[in-house]
Amino acid sequence: MALTADQLVAEIAREVLARLQAQTAPAPAPAGTGHGVFATVDEAVKAAAEAQVKVAAMTLDQRGKIISIIRRLCEENASEWARLELEETKLGRLDHKIDKLKLVKNVLGVEAMETQARSDSTGLCLIEYAPWGVIGMVLPATHSVPTMASNAINVIASGNTAVFSPHPAGAKIACRALKVINSEIERATGVSNAITTIAEPSIKSAEEVFKHPGIALLCVTGGPAVVRVAMKHGKRVIAAGPGNPPVVVDETADLDNAAVSIIAGASFDNNLLCIGEKEVFVVSSVFDAFMAAMRRAGAVELKPDAIERLAQAAFTFDSDGKGCGHAHLKRDLIGKDTAVLAAAAGVQIPAGTPLLFGETHEDHAFVQEEQMMPFVPVVRVPNVDAGIAASVKAEHGYRHTALIHSRNVANVTKMAKAMNTTLFVHNAACSAALGAGSPGYLSFSIATPTGEGVTTPMTFTRQRQLAIGGGSLRII
Repeated sequence: MALTADQLVAEIAREVLARLQAQTAPAPAPAGTGHGVFATVDEAVKAAAEAQVKVAAMTLDQRGKIISIIRRLCEENASEWARLELEETKLGRLDHKIDKLKLVKNVLGVEAMETQARSDSTGLCLIEYAPWGVIGMVLPATHSVPTMASNAINVIASGNTAVFSPHPAGAKIACRALKVINSEIERATGVSNAITTIAEPSIKSAEEVFKHPGIALLCVTGGPAVVRVAMKHGKRVIAAGPGNPPVVVDETADLDNAAVSIIAGASFDNNLLCIGEKEVFVVSSVFDAFMAAMRRAGAVELKPDAIERLAQAAFTFDSDGKGCGHAHLKRDLIGKDTAVLAAAAGVQIPAGTPLLFGETHEDHAFVQEEQMMPFVPVVRVPNVDAGIAASVKAEHGYRHTALIHSRNVANVTKMAKAMNTTLFVHNAACSAALGAGSPGYLSFSIATPTGEGVTTPMTFTRQRQLAIGGGSLRII
């Protein structure tokens, strides 16, 4: 049917308008962006800066609502997010990755915020703790989503927002979880982009975060290399660095408790935790009994030749390959199951074995290097003083974590002073340091190189002192 003149004009107008819209429409966003995920660092920082003004203006109760959302989502999505993280990173154990997400509920939120006051005849002084602004945060591949959620709780409680730079090996799940969290926060509070990231993180994009003028503070959770790079940019850095936690077992220890505790800690997520028991020094008079206790508790002992085969698979060496020269950890066995390690060692083990262990000398690579796999070297020492001295050497001054099993309070005190670590655990598994079976509190960022310790909302604040003068002021 022929169009009338008016219909023809209207049709031409619609076609012209459609062409103009197509020419002026913005380019489509890269796949995977939206709900806090951006194509560039600059976009991520600007969005987080806009959100930070709103978060800072919130009451603590309003921020607490956001924190409740993060805790709930980690609980509800623990199985799925843990599975996706394991599939992406190929590191650790599914059951323990689920546990890590469920434990996020123990991270401190607004309940940790403080205001202090002093008064005398001259007036009143209030000390408040103010936000920094937008915080740049680097995530490790070993605990991508738990670290992101933990840090998000800390920074939002203190009125900040964050731009996350995930390790590329764990970036997909970090982006996925971040989108879910942001969507729910926006639905419940109207605040969008409280936490942001970029769709395709890299070393280059991490450096962009470090130097971006809109980033007020940096928090880096990872290896020493990324910490060194972050510290070159002239900003304050909260650095969660490496550890190599030693354990001393003295002649007074409850050996069965020591064995069960060491196995629980060192096997958790295949020993990926920086607080995990990495090497054990046992006083000679109870050495054989301790090894028997480890076997009773379910760990499998490797003989010396099997340990050396495992060392060859786990390290490259500067010298003769016998563990006597400087060792360099390969990535192949990091976070792998005991069955994979046993195959590399040329032995068979029962299904479900939680941990491998075996006797080595003090200078062995497995003792001196943070190996992050479910094998624990055990070293015979003549007495507790020798064990403490060996622990100081193996810990390399990281001042991260140390443990002791003893009923002798003098020995415990002596080791605590000698190690001077951020975390010190007595007669328990390493997890007790972060509130599992103890009154401690949880964070997946433990700032040892820069001294802040286990991070809390207060870690991400600036002190602000408000003075109210007047000699006539009376406080009742």
